[in-house]
Amino acid sequence: MTTARTPSPSPSPSREASLILIGLVLGGLAGVTLNALYSPVQGGTPSAAYERTLWIADNLANPAGQIFLRMLFMVVVPLVFCSIFLGVSGLGNLEKLGRIGTRTLLWFVLTTAFAATIGLTLVNVARPGARMDPEVSARVREEFKGAALETMEQAKGGTGFSVATFVNIIPRNFLRSASSERETLGVIFFALVFGIASTMLEKKITQPLIDVLQAVYDLCVRVLGFAMKLAPVGVAGLIFSVTAKLGFDVLASLLQFVVVAIAGLLIHQFLVLGVLVRVFVGISPWSFFRRCRTLFITAFSTSSSSATLPTTIRTAVEEFGAPPDVARFVIPLGATMNMNGTALFEGVTVLFLAQVAGVELGLVSQLIVVVLAVLTAIGAAGVAGGSLPLLAVVLAQVGVPPDMLALVLGVDRIIDMTRTVPNVTSDLVATLFVARRGGYEIR
Repeated sequence: MTTARTPSPSPSPSREASLILIGLVLGGLAGVTLNALYSPVQGGTPSAAYERTLWIADNLANPAGQIFLRMLFMVVVPLVFCSIFLGVSGLGNLEKLGRIGTRTLLWFVLTTAFAATIGLTLVNVARPGARMDPEVSARVREEFKGAALETMEQAKGGTGFSVATFVNIIPRNFLRSASSERETLGVIFFALVFGIASTMLEKKITQPLIDVLQAVYDLCVRVLGFAMKLAPVGVAGLIFSVTAKLGFDVLASLLQFVVVAIAGLLIHQFLVLGVLVRVFVGISPWSFFRRCRTLFITAFSTSSSSATLPTTIRTAVEEFGAPPDVARFVIPLGATMNMNGTALFEGVTVLFLAQVAGVELGLVSQLIVVVLAVLTAIGAAGVAGGSLPLLAVVLAQVGVPPDMLALVLGVDRIIDMTRTVPNVTSDLVATLFVARRGGYEIR
């Protein structure tokens, strides 16, 4: 019988994190500086230097970042499938799986709903949308109109909620679900059923398959290790391509929205999750956050819970002593279903855009937003920007024109990087909570 292994995607996580942070800072500074020097005044003709800056952003920086992200995403599906299958099969029996599954889902729903409530509360108090200049609003909406239309088109692809939504979790064709970034729930369901079935057979029958999938898992982690070597350059390219195009102009017009969103994410990250770590896991919040530095930088730089999956599992097992079987079950589920930061962002964005549009959302409407934020957070793809099409659905449900999304698309990349951190942190805390409730010692 093989022993579960959780190989590190990098032999030197702290050095890797430092290099990513350096790439992030250098890319951001370069982009903002060039934008400030060469961007035309409103209505002016772009200079040759600004055109060259945009060419560098579109043809060098952004492609470098996309290559890095694609290297990460190409192994997400086999990684998620193998991780969940190995986690379920390693738990050994359905009774244990049922206890762990119930605790996991309860954690996901409650923390996600609480996060959305924090977002709505902050926007109700600060009212950033009511203070936005209508002329600036119109200009920003015009600038990002094309991206908004593309997002709304994606939202038409069956992201509304009905009985069919839950039926569609069961894939007609596993390979088709595996080929789509937005059908990860089908992969998870298949892996769960496959894993449950494996617990009902004799070990001598399933062990060869377990060994093969363990090898596939290890290979996926190794490939991610290769990808992370590109991270400093990839992250620098991604942040440069954003800041070189936006600069301070668009950022300043949406500053209050960005501040409220990031403030909510920081409150949830360090206050709410910090308290939960102390109360339910018995670990000092300072110790917890200090040991998660590499995880936070990886999540921030990739903007993807799925791409951060191996780092989250490794942190749970190696830093805190969580059992690999529990980590492999809870964390891949969380990477798709436990989106605390995404739910908070949706709450902030819906109410902000409602204020800009002059749509008054009462208490009942805001409760509907919380429920929809939880449901759409569960359905959001664990990839960069995966929540935007679902956010268009929430806007339509509460009477806010979905094309208002154009207002926030310009700064979404920055907020997306920030909201990924509480997403993966909540997955980690959920794992430690479930493990401790199951009688395991967490250090």
